[in-house]
Amino acid sequence: MPTISNKAVNMPESPIRKLVPYSEKAKARGVNVFHLNIGQPDIETPEVALNAIKNFDHKVVEYSHSAGFKSYRDNLANYYTNVGIDVDSEDIIITTGGSEALTFGFMSTCDPDDEVIIPEPFYANYNGFAVAAGLNVVPVTASIENGFALPPVAEIEKKITPKTKAIVICNPGNPTGYLYSKEELEQLRDIVIKHDLFLFADEVYREFCYDGAVPHSVMNLEGIDQNVIMIDSVSKRYSMCGARIGCLVSKNKDVMAAALKFGQARLSPPTIDQIASEAALKTPQSYFDNVVAEYVERRNIMIEGLNNIPGVFCPKPSGAFYCVAKFPVKNAEHFCQWLLEEFEHEGSTVMMAPANGFYSTEGEGLQEARIAYVLNQDALKKAVICLNEALKVYPGKI
Repeated sequence: MPTISNKAVNMPESPIRKLVPYSEKAKARGVNVFHLNIGQPDIETPEVALNAIKNFDHKVVEYSHSAGFKSYRDNLANYYTNVGIDVDSEDIIITTGGSEALTFGFMSTCDPDDEVIIPEPFYANYNGFAVAAGLNVVPVTASIENGFALPPVAEIEKKITPKTKAIVICNPGNPTGYLYSKEELEQLRDIVIKHDLFLFADEVYREFCYDGAVPHSVMNLEGIDQNVIMIDSVSKRYSMCGARIGCLVSKNKDVMAAALKFGQARLSPPTIDQIASEAALKTPQSYFDNVVAEYVERRNIMIEGLNNIPGVFCPKPSGAFYCVAKFPVKNAEHFCQWLLEEFEHEGSTVMMAPANGFYSTEGEGLQEARIAYVLNQDALKKAVICLNEALKVYPGKI
């Protein structure tokens, strides 16, 4: 019997979705599940984007340019200019989600067995993208005790070898919600210059910064225009996760030419979704003001609620809509599964993503879980009560 590839064997399963069978069984038993495991906002998609889909009147759903429609890239460049990022349409390739953008970036800059350094915990699918591109992820562990700030520069430099090609960050971060300061980004810039590396930055949560915090784009770091590759997406900004439109942005012409070849091999990004995404650029600022205000309330409910549970610790994030909490349990994955299999409070339970799946280092994050505070405020309050009640009776508590 033929065997599957080593790459397929090594492809990690998603810690965000791995417990879905247990949640489905819980629902089949009649239990309401508060889904805090996945970053699927309940925020409504902007009306201008929905109208663009409803009003699509082309007689043929045709291919776009492999780099994406020119009008969309032009308007996207204007969006970046308005948020203080100076690029033009030639610095942008439209991709099928931010996932494809990072995969194209990896394949354009790295060879098989090259290494990329990523502060952990990190978005778990980065592991999958690296495996698909034949790369090795080298983690540098951040600490929950200081809110997952950038690990010391000395620790990052210890990980650099002749095979190191890039450093990858997410800012604001998934799964932690941590927002890197300008000073931290400048420290990364200095490492990149010193060791002649690429710097990938996933900036899809740019609009979601709280308490006056300001996001600093890697595109604005001085002296590394040719090293920087930015990843972006419409998924969370406009609550359009299903649209699957992202982009790769860089001023490095060699990188962009290489990425375009991969883009040509997959023909083009989705046509109708590009039309909706271009229309979404007309979303009024009031939309974002309201969304950010809502997420601040949700964050406060979740973080304050978690930290009021005996034995639980959760740093307060400055961005995105995730947090990582440490629970007084031996194994958070077992706790998450137990919540779905054996626990309910007033007919409900909670689904979280075990955080060990967001670490690449064996044994890290065993007591932690990622929580996406993407539900309405009432649901979040009830979810916190569920967790509090669950920890009172969970047999694996320490």
